[in-house]
This record gives sequence, C-alpha cells and structure tokens, in this order.
Amino acid sequence: MRSALTLFALLATAIAGRADLHAYVKKADDSFRWEVKEKRPAPMGTAFILELTSQTWQGIAWEHQMLVYVPDGVKVGDTVFLWNEGGKADPSKTLLAFDLARRAKVPVAFLYGIPKQPLFEGKKEDALISETFVRYLKTEDEDWPLLFPMVKSLVRAMDVVQEFAKKEWKADVKSFVVSGASKRGWTTWLTAVADPRVKAIAPLVIDTLNMKAQMPHQIASFGKPSDQIKDYTERGLVPIPKGGQAEKLWSMVDPWAYREKLTMPKMIINGTNDPYWAQDALNLYWDDLTGDKWVLYVPNAGHNLEQKYEGGRKDRNRILSTLSAYMRSQIAGKPMPKLKWEHGADGDKLSLTVTSDREPKAARLWVADAPTRDFREAKWTESPAKLEKGTVTGVAETPKAGFRTLFAECEFEEDGLTYYLSTQLKMFQAR
Repeated sequence: MRSALTLFALLATAIAGRADLHAYVKKADDSFRWEVKEKRPAPMGTAFILELTSQTWQGIAWEHQMLVYVPDGVKVGDTVFLWNEGGKADPSKTLLAFDLARRAKVPVAFLYGIPKQPLFEGKKEDALISETFVRYLKTEDEDWPLLFPMVKSLVRAMDVVQEFAKKEWKADVKSFVVSGASKRGWTTWLTAVADPRVKAIAPLVIDTLNMKAQMPHQIASFGKPSDQIKDYTERGLVPIPKGGQAEKLWSMVDPWAYREKLTMPKMIINGTNDPYWAQDALNLYWDDLTGDKWVLYVPNAGHNLEQKYEGGRKDRNRILSTLSAYMRSQIAGKPMPKLKWEHGADGDKLSLTVTSDREPKAARLWVADAPTRDFREAKWTESPAKLEKGTVTGVAETPKAGFRTLFAECEFEEDGLTYYLSTQLKMFQAR
C-alpha cells in the first residue's frame, strides 16, 4: 500500500502538471473592449444592449452581445445574475430573460456568443470543442482547449457588468450568480473555479463531472457511449485514452478535478430523460462536492428541460421557478431549505426518507421502470409521499423484472413563488 506521503506527492505532481486556468483568464489582452449600443424600454422593464470583445484567441476576435434586463421596480444591488448562452439574442431568449428577472426580482445579464462559432471550416458546438481538444493533443499548446476562452468570456463579462453598473446606476456590483446549460453549464462550473466574484452557480444539464468514471458508467448503462457525444467518441477522445496529454487534457477541463475550489452554493438541474448522460450520473460526484448544494430533477424532460405531461402539454415551469427561487436566495442572502435523504430496500419494499429543515408545502415520489439501466425513454409517474413535521416518506414496490428508479421531490413556497427541490435518484434491480 502506498504511503500517505507518496500519495500526496503524486497528487502534487498531477496538480502541477495541469494547465493554470487562472493564469489563462488573467492574460492581458488589448482587444478587450465594450460599449452600450441601446437602452430599450419594454413592457416588463428596461433592456440595455451592450457589445463587447472579450479577447483574441488563436488570432480570432471573440465578439459578443450582452443584454442586461432590469424589471420595473427592481433595484440593482451588489449581486447580478449572469447567464451564458450560445448564438445571438432573439425574442424568445429576451422573454426568457425577463421572465427570470421578473420571477426572481433581480437584474439579469445574458451573455451571448459562448463560444465564438462557427470556426475551422464551419464547426460548431461539440464538434468545435472536440476539434480544439485534438489540436491541443497535437501541439500541446494549452491555449487550444475551447473551454478556457469560453471561461475567459464570462470573466470579461463580469468586468463589463461592474463597469456598466457604476456608470449607469452608480451601483457597486461585487459578485455574480452564474448559470448556463449544457456546454454553457460546463463553462459555469469552470468560471466558478477561475474567478472569486462567482458567489453561487446553477449549472444545467451537464451531468458529467468526474469524467473518467462517467464514461465507463455510461457504457455500462447504455451498452455504448451516447450518440449525443459522438463528436468526442469519433475523434478518439472518449473513452479517455490512458496516460500522457489526454489525461492532462481532461484534468484541465473536468470541473471535478478542481472540486476543492468549488465550495460556493450550487444548484444542479437535470432532466430525468436527458439522452446525453446516464440517468444516475450525479451519484458519481455528488458526495465529492462540498458546501451548500441542491439538485432538481425535471421529470419526463430531456436535455432542453421541457417537462412533458399527459395530453401533450409541455412547459419549463419547474426549472424557471426553482432557478428564480435560487437566484432570490443567493442575491438576497435568504437561506434555502436543506434536505437530507436516505434510500432503502427491504424485501419487496423500496423506501426513501427525506428530512428538511423547512416544512415543504407538498411532497411526492417519482418512479420509473426500464428493462435495463438505460432510462432515457422511461416514463416517470408521480406517487404520493407521506409528509409529517418536515419529514417525507415514500414507498414503492421492488421491481419484479428489470430496474426501478425513484427520487423524491419537495415543493416549497417563498414570497408567492413555488419551487421544487429533489433528492438523488437511485436504481434498484429486480431480486
């Protein structure tokens, strides 16, 4: 058995070999600039339209739109919500931003153009990220992995918001709640590592921390890697090659590798039917995260977090209301409920017990069945749960064949806003 000293030396060597994300984002760049293009009144408040150049990366200037939304009656304080997004602003995203700002009663900044694309013969999104990973492996130039400039864009956006707030409102913005979905959720995690102004984060549908463990688990769950990550599998990046620069690359971009720095509050939001990740992927990193943390599973929702109901109705109410409640909590300094839970199995019964330091207004159990560990197409059904003095108890039968997965959901209300918090989900196999 290796001694503690040997293990410490190995850990120190691994950390020393990892590229310095902080140094990258702090590199001076004379191309950084910003300006206000328009102040636009809207039915729910005011939108400010800004343009900025965050950096020049590999000879390419990264230009962005940034829209700052302030609902009527909302005062700008010392914390702003920052959402990072791909593409450019459009009417649907403007409505989303105002809806979040209105529900949360906070100013919201939407940064677009994360990442700069298309590039390199029309590549976008994951195809573009994987291309930059391959170029890093060929050149060992640590500027290549696209997540680094994506993070730097958010860091520069925070600089812009602070300068803008002083000029427009004479407000001293000191901190940010950062959020984004999918690869923008990935960027959210790494931005929290890179900049101490990040007060709290809400990464959405990026259920892949601890990547070295996730890929074997995904293959065990699905029988092969998800087709959704083919941009990485087709380039030989997944499964992660052992040793050398490939392992160093993933240590550079896997938020789990920086987990000792991720002590700020975290709201993790996933869809139960997201085809990108194994449905129980959270369990491979949840216990490694320190500090306050919460999870929301949106039942019968995929990567877009749009919940599907009987009869064909769809909405994103669970994610919008919960994200808004979290924003309120982190910006106003009001604590959210703290949940603890325990799954159990005894004979033909499965159980899930949840305790909360605040009485939920309602609670329920969500249950799904599948013949294998692949729950991407499973239908989640709601079952009642017993609620008594802040303790929630849910019971289900052990599956007679295949697998059954369950999690509990607690419903809360704060200042007229209903929101939802979940437990981890757990899979049980037929006996």
